[in-house]
Order: sequence, then C-alpha cells, then structure tokens
Amino acid sequence: MSSEKKVIEQEEITVSSTTSKVEEISEKTEKKGAEIIEHKHVEMAEDIPPELEALLGTDPTVGLTTAEAQKRLVDFGRNELAENKRNPILKFLSFFTGAIAYLIELSCIFAAVVKHWLDFSIILALLFVNAFIGFIEEARAESALDALKQTLALKAKAWRDGQFIEIDVAELVPGDIIGLRLGDIIPADARLLGISVTGGETEGTLSIDQSALTGESLPIEKKKGDTVYSSSVVKQGQMLAVVTKTGAKTFIGRAANLISITVEQGHFQKVVNAIGNFLILITTVLVSIIFVYQMVKFRHTPQGNFLTVLGNVLVLTVAAIPVGLPTVLSVTMAVGAKQLAAKKVIVKRLTAVEEMASVSVLCSDKTGTLTLNELTFDEPYLCPGYSKDDILLYSYLSAEPGANDPIESAVRYAAETDLDVLKNRPNKHEVPGFKVTGFVPFNPNTKMSTATVVVNETNEVFRVAKGAPQVIIKLVGGNDDAVHAVNSLAARGLRALGVARTIPGDLERYELVGMITLLDPPRPDSAETIKRCNGYGVEVKMITGDQLIIAKEVAQRLGMNRVILDAGHLVDPSKSEEDITKNCERADGFAQVIPEHKYRVVELLQKRGLLVGMTGDGVNDAPALKKANVGIAVHGCTDAARSAADIVLLAPGLSTIVDGITTSRAIFQRMRSYALYRITSTVHFLMFFFCIILAEDWEMRAILLILIALLNDAATLVIAVDNAKISERPDKWRLGQLITLSLLLGTLLTACSFAHYYIAKDVFGFSSEKLETVMYLHISSCPHFVIFSTRLSGYFWENIPSITFIIAVLGTQVFAMFISIYGLLTPAIGWGWGVSIICISLGYFVFLDFVKVQLFRYWSFELTAKLWPSKTRRTKLNDRKADAIYQERISKNVSKLRKVVIISKVLLAFEYAKKSSNNMKTIEI
Repeated sequence: MSSEKKVIEQEEITVSSTTSKVEEISEKTEKKGAEIIEHKHVEMAEDIPPELEALLGTDPTVGLTTAEAQKRLVDFGRNELAENKRNPILKFLSFFTGAIAYLIELSCIFAAVVKHWLDFSIILALLFVNAFIGFIEEARAESALDALKQTLALKAKAWRDGQFIEIDVAELVPGDIIGLRLGDIIPADARLLGISVTGGETEGTLSIDQSALTGESLPIEKKKGDTVYSSSVVKQGQMLAVVTKTGAKTFIGRAANLISITVEQGHFQKVVNAIGNFLILITTVLVSIIFVYQMVKFRHTPQGNFLTVLGNVLVLTVAAIPVGLPTVLSVTMAVGAKQLAAKKVIVKRLTAVEEMASVSVLCSDKTGTLTLNELTFDEPYLCPGYSKDDILLYSYLSAEPGANDPIESAVRYAAETDLDVLKNRPNKHEVPGFKVTGFVPFNPNTKMSTATVVVNETNEVFRVAKGAPQVIIKLVGGNDDAVHAVNSLAARGLRALGVARTIPGDLERYELVGMITLLDPPRPDSAETIKRCNGYGVEVKMITGDQLIIAKEVAQRLGMNRVILDAGHLVDPSKSEEDITKNCERADGFAQVIPEHKYRVVELLQKRGLLVGMTGDGVNDAPALKKANVGIAVHGCTDAARSAADIVLLAPGLSTIVDGITTSRAIFQRMRSYALYRITSTVHFLMFFFCIILAEDWEMRAILLILIALLNDAATLVIAVDNAKISERPDKWRLGQLITLSLLLGTLLTACSFAHYYIAKDVFGFSSEKLETVMYLHISSCPHFVIFSTRLSGYFWENIPSITFIIAVLGTQVFAMFISIYGLLTPAIGWGWGVSIICISLGYFVFLDFVKVQLFRYWSFELTAKLWPSKTRRTKLNDRKADAIYQERISKNVSKLRKVVIISKVLLAFEYAKKSSNNMKTIEI
C-alpha cells in the first residue's frame, strides 16, 4: 500500500512538472502562430435512455396533445419534488433513545416498582430536562426539500394542442415543447432546439446563469442541442426547448434525492452510545452479581425479600450510572451554541458543536464562499500609450446603461469606483466632458458593442468598441502581442474583453487600447482564514463546479497548492475505490463537479475515518452539506443550503469558521473532561461497593448515595463555563485511551477508599455509623476533586479553572464536610476528621494527576496497536510508519534542492558581477 502511494505521489509530481512544460511550450507556439486558443467549456453529458429519447421527437410547432400529456404525466409523475417531513412528536421521543437513556429509563421503572418515589421523580426530571434541551436547541424545520422547491418556476409557456399556452410547471412532462426567454427560471431539464419562440430557425445562443446549481461564476453560453437545467436562469436570448427530464430525475431533483437519503447517526451520538454501552456492561454485570449474592445469602429472611433486594441494588445503580451525563453534555453544548451565536455563528444541530472540534478536513465551495460571487475588474493588459484609467473610461462609454448583465455591471462598477471624473458627477446618466451620441448594444452575432462619442470641449468624434478578444483584434487589423496576452490570461482562467477606439479623424480605423480582465475574486479574508485553519490542523479543500483553469487560478490567489482534480477523477472506472480515495485525500481541490461529485468527495473522505466539514451557499451544495459531519451554510446562502446545514454563518466569508473551531474545541475539552471524570467516578463507585458488599456486607444508606450523586452532578454543570485549553490539532475522543485511564484512576480511587474504610474501622475502631460518615465524605470528595485533573491532558496547574468552577466544586464538598462534622444526616466525626479527609482527597487528586500525565505521555497509537492488535490497526500503523519515512526523505530532498538553488543564485550573481565589471572596463577603454 505504501509503495502504491509513493508511485502515485511521483506520478502527480511528474504530471505537475509536465503541465508546466506544456504551458511553456504552448506559449512559444502561440508566439509563432499568434492565434487565440479557444478554451472550451467542459460540461457533464446528460444520459438520456433510448426509450426516453424516443419520446423527445415532438413537433415544435404543435407540441403534445392533452391526451398524450396526461398519459406521460401518469408514467413519469408530476414535475415536483417529493416531500417527506418528520413527525415532531417522534423527533422529541428520539431524545429518549440511546444506551445511557435506556439504562436511566430502566432505573426509573424499577424505582416505581419498589415505590422509591423520590428517586423516580429525580430520574424522570433529568430525562425530560435532557430531552427538552436537545429538542429546543435543535428545533428547526426539516425544510430542505421545501427550500429546493422555492427555486423552481411555478408557471411555464408550452405548446399544447397547437396552442402556445401557460401551464403549471408541475404538469410538464418529457417531450413538452417549452419557450425560454430572458429572465425565465427554467422549469425542467430540457434540450435546446435552435428554434426561436416565434417559430423561425436561429443560430443564436442562450446565456444561462447556473451558478446556484454548479457553482460556475460566469453565465454559460448554450447553443442548439445543449441541455439546460431546471432552476437555472436565462440571462440573455430566447429559444424553444424540449423537456427531457422532470421531477426527481432532473439535475436539481437528484440533489434533493441525495438530501433525503442522507440520514446517518451523528458522530457524537456514536461516542455517547459507546461510553453508555461500556457503563451499562460493567453496571449490569456487577449489580447483577450483587443482586444474586444478596438473594442467595439472605434467603428466607426479610432482607432477602425480592423487592427489598431490588430496592438496594436500584439505589446503587442510580448512584453509579451517569444519570446527569446527557444533561451535562447537552448544557455544555447549549452554552457553547450561545457563545457562537454572539460571534454570528448559528448552531442548528446541537451536537455539531462537538463534531466541529474533531473536523480535520474542511471542503469549501468556491463561488460565493471563498470568492465574492461577483465579477470584478482585474489587472488589465494595456497597449503602449494607454493607462488603466483610459481603458476603464472607454469600457464605460461602450457599456450598456442599466443592462442586467454581470459583465456590463462589473465594467460600470469598476469605472464608477476608480475614475474621479465619475465619482461626484451631478447627473449619473452622463460622463463629464463626453457625450454618447450613438450606441449599438452587444450582439451575439457580432460579439461586440460600439458607442459613438463626442468630446464636448473640442467636438471631436470617435468610436469605442468592446467585445470578444478575437473580434476586437481582428477589428484593429491584428496584434500578436495582444494574442499572446489573451492566451496567457485564458490559461489562468481569466475572462478577457478587448477594447478599441478609432484614431483621430477616421471613424473607420481602430487601434487597440487593451484587454480588460474579469474574475470572481477571492474574499479579502479567505486566504487568511485558510492559513489559520491550516494552523489548527484543518486542511481546506476547494470544491467547485467552475472550470479547472479557473479553480487553479483562485487556488493560487488563496495561497493554496494547485493540485486540483477535475470531476473525472472521482468516477474513473479504470481506478479502484482505494486509489480514488487516496487521490481525493491528497488533492487540494476539485473542479467541474456536480452535486453528486461533491457528495462523493465527502463520502470518500469519511470512509478514510476523517471527520469532514463542508461549507457552501447554493442548491448544488445542499447534498454535501447534509452528508458532511458538519454542514456549514455561509452568509447569503440559499434556503436549500441553509436547511441542509448544521451551522449557519451570519457574517460574510469564512473568517467566523475559525471562531467556530476554537469555541468548539474549548467545548470539546470540557465535555471530554467531564466524561473522563464521570466514567472514573462510576468505575470507582461500582468497584468499591461491589467488593465491600461481597467482602464485608457493608452498605451505605440510600439517602447518602443519592445526595452524593445529586450534589456532584449539579456542581459539574458549571463545567460548561470553565476555562479550557484549546488544542492545536483536531480533537478526538480516543475512547480506548479514555476508558483505560478511567479504569486506572477508578482502581486507584478504590484503593484509597479501602484504605479509608479499614483505617477508620480497624485502626481507630469507628462504629458502623461513624464509619458511614467517614466513607460518605471520602466518596463525595475524593472522586469529585479528580475533575480538576481531568480538565486537561497536562498537569492541572497548566490551565487554571475558572473561579465559578472552583467555587462550585469546592462549595459542594465544604457542604458535605459540614454535614459530616456536625452530623446533620449521619453521626458527627468532628473537625479533625472532616478537614483531614478533605485534605487527603485534595492531595490524592495531585497524585492521580501525575499518573494521568504519565499515561498520556507514553500512550500512542503504536502502543494501542500492540496492546489490542487488529488487522485494521496493524495496517494503519504500517501506513503511518511508511508515511513518516517518506516525509523524512522528501524533507531531505527539499533541503538539498534549496542548497542547490542558493548556490546557483550565488554563481549567477558572481557571473553578473563579472560581466558588469568587464562592461565597465570596456567603457573606460
């Protein structure tokens, strides 16, 4: 496996270097031929089955008959998206499921059976508190499909029975002939017929904005035979089309279907269930043994009554199981969600707060997320004698006022922003010093617009032309340098437009002013956000429906590597699933993708065991947002994206994601520390009482056990606002480590409990009543102080707890100490014993803290693979070792290469200095 990886890496390096050489050679070739290279738009081909193709031969002047349309409506269904809403009652009841919830519910039933009504009330209240917290925080409309429906047209113009009529979009069927005009929302996937709405043949094209579907930043030109997709918008032109697919079969319908099938158990729920299963196992086994032991030992006595024994083990179970664990975790996440809301990060699914901390890969949509989703002026190519202000002014003069066209809007905005002459003019419809006397708008046939302009001061008349580069270059009689410039810009994915003006005194002869360049630019904060994410160990991958060359240009501007794969790599039949997954993991981004591809990228990364975040704003992002562990809808997103996401950003750009990462990691540390403390407490509690009941037949009164559980869980609720140390890498639960450490700390606490028991009983001769008080105070304080240690992986003093947390934890134990000292519920033991037990508990937590640090220091995946060997772990360990060796070799090679580069620069500097010296001597002679 490692050798395959090396080969793939070497192939990618070779491809990268080969690509650079090809680009260099192509530039040289261009200089010879001076011809503009056309970069064709790459689009996914639609697969039309033969039986469906046979239905598309409808006469475009007549259309379908009503009878035929009704028959096809029965066969293909209505042109709408199916709806599948979840019952809110069932959703609320789902919060009562899970391993720990089942154990708590069972305890609640047992409490009712033995008539322990106080226990019953407390357990039932905790169950409902946890359910209400989850339900209220996650109360959101399951409206992803509704939002998708909002993007669809409601009415359409179609030929039926020889009449061009308006019908409901839901009644369209394959084979219907529909008319598409400027501003129309396309009602279904359709094939352009090359026939105008009036019935005549046309060689024109339709300009289609499908950015919400594919993420492409520029409108796409579609001609006869091309497919247009449902919910995209006609920006220019008009044409008839035949409907090819409707409803769930359309491009947007497939996206809706992906959303509806993505129903998986969350990562956090899996973790909680794993912890719950462990606790259920040890609780059930140990309590069952105690139950059987007491039933046998006390048979035929009042103590051996079934309900009496059941009541005893019930109290032990209630005190042992983490009844408050779901509540504490929910409250911690709810507090975190409130903190994020203050930073304009709205959490829709509560557990996403925890999962965000573990995200190691962030897949980000490009258009509208990393970029502004608006065309803007980039650095222009200028001919000698002209400035940037000149080309802006001439572009503005030849722009159509009020045109609903992104290119014209970008030109006008750039000129009005940068040119002083246009900033403070009294009449926004005039250009000071100039008067436009004639204007010919852009024509798809001529591919340019022209304006006739008069200079007010001199009455000089000239013309300005703006349009496709090849047309403008031809208009000026050719210009090789401009051709090379256009090809260079096109190779970087930049849209170029030529600008020319007539020479003074001749309205027929044009000279080139230059080439304006247009790009959907990165957001101002995107590059910094990516850098900060990388600093926190989160790899950012760009995913876009835009063209490959555009994706590479944007990646370079964002400071990312340019290893961008096109969508074909994700569905390459010649490669195995493993190879595709590896390539997907190493790539920096993907281009020319459709919603299914974005979904597949997330799915493949998840199969590698990675927790994946996905950001997006369009309909095309919705399936991947739903599939990802954490779906993040960015500012200005569509309703479909917002509905499918777990987190919604209210501020523009991705910068608030870093706030989300840091806050979620702080929340994760609090949750993990509480889980470690609670599992340790449960292990200690069960081990001690299991052994002491079997060995000594000693039990603690139910009221004291319940008091310990309630006070300690209530105090630890404030962990939600505790100080937390934010990790620099994605957090992981590492359940094996967590449970191992819990068992170790629980065992050491059990040893300390036995020491207290036998010293008080045998050395000091305490009665059973006073012994109960000693053990009550010890069991209340010693495990509870461990939470000061479990807060972080290092020593406890490396990150001081918050004052609120210290007061809450110490306050409950001071309360327990006063109960013991003054004998409020048990016989008094006095100040000496009370203070001594508290001090011993504090000192013992310091010892346990040292044990914890040593375990974390020596714990590694390699140790796990040795202690609990499995095929998966061994394979993963071998891969990691191979990676480490490979990375070390790469690092050495890079270091050598840098030395060679430095030496080369030094030699070139000496050579240059030598030539300069010789030139100076020649001049002196």
